[in-house]
Amino acid sequence: MKILKWMLFLVLFLFISTPLFAETADSSESSIPWWAWPLILFIFTFILGILAVLAGVGGGVLYVPLVGGFFPFHIDFVRGAGLFVALTGALAAGPGLLKRGFADLRLAIPTALIASACSIIGAMIGLALPSYIVRIALGITILFIVFVMATAKKTEKPDVPKADSLSQALKISGIYYDPATSEEVNWKVHRTPFALLLFIIIGIMAGMFGLGAGWANVPVLNLIMGAPLKVSVATSKFLLSITDTSAAWVYLNSGAVLPMIAIPSIIGIMLGSIVGVKILAVTKPKIVKYIVLIVLGFAGIRALLQGLGIWR
Repeated sequence: MKILKWMLFLVLFLFISTPLFAETADSSESSIPWWAWPLILFIFTFILGILAVLAGVGGGVLYVPLVGGFFPFHIDFVRGAGLFVALTGALAAGPGLLKRGFADLRLAIPTALIASACSIIGAMIGLALPSYIVRIALGITILFIVFVMATAKKTEKPDVPKADSLSQALKISGIYYDPATSEEVNWKVHRTPFALLLFIIIGIMAGMFGLGAGWANVPVLNLIMGAPLKVSVATSKFLLSITDTSAAWVYLNSGAVLPMIAIPSIIGIMLGSIVGVKILAVTKPKIVKYIVLIVLGFAGIRALLQGLGIWR
């Protein structure tokens, strides 16, 4: 019941706020004081932080389409803040995941090198394009993400008969201790060249739209390369701390990161994530995931229609 109240509150907030935000964005003078926007954004991102944990997704993938669609901020500022939202979560989790042996450096470094370099290109492309084209592309991308999240399967320990020559040359393999089963898990990967090509696309998309790329990293690492699910999730989180840093500097250097937007967003997401972890123990995440997919799909459609000039 508690989680349903949160969901209803979020959906109600979105529909009530839409005409208010649209009217504010169109008018030269707003009756809402400047300090109200950071407060509203903090409350909004606090709820997003809870939803992100319960649905098992990164906060960045929810932040950009929802804030970009329902707040009167320029899309460039939203994307810049979105990268920092994803980055702070990755930086907070990365050291602990490395220490426990779940995140693997040999797996992360080559993929991060490609994704981070391409994220810089993506950020430069995103800042150079007109905002309506970015919104159209963002809407299509978000709807694609919804499809991937709804259909992607996960394998706890994929069967990798033989490591490919590239992964052997890079020595991408490892052993980690799984406290859930009290056993040491040996793992190796295959189809490395194809996976590295996919990380080119992932990096460009992450930089162009300011999205955390965990939704794409995990399926590639787990389903294509064959890394165990825990290694894939942990390495993906560590990857974000490298990929998003590269793209974030492009937005920061271009003046597309406003503290009034970024700071309340980061604090709200982090505090919401802490609360979400506590709620997670007493809720059914699968139900929440479907609700998030509906909300995310709605945001993707709105971004697409905004870019096409149909829904202002």
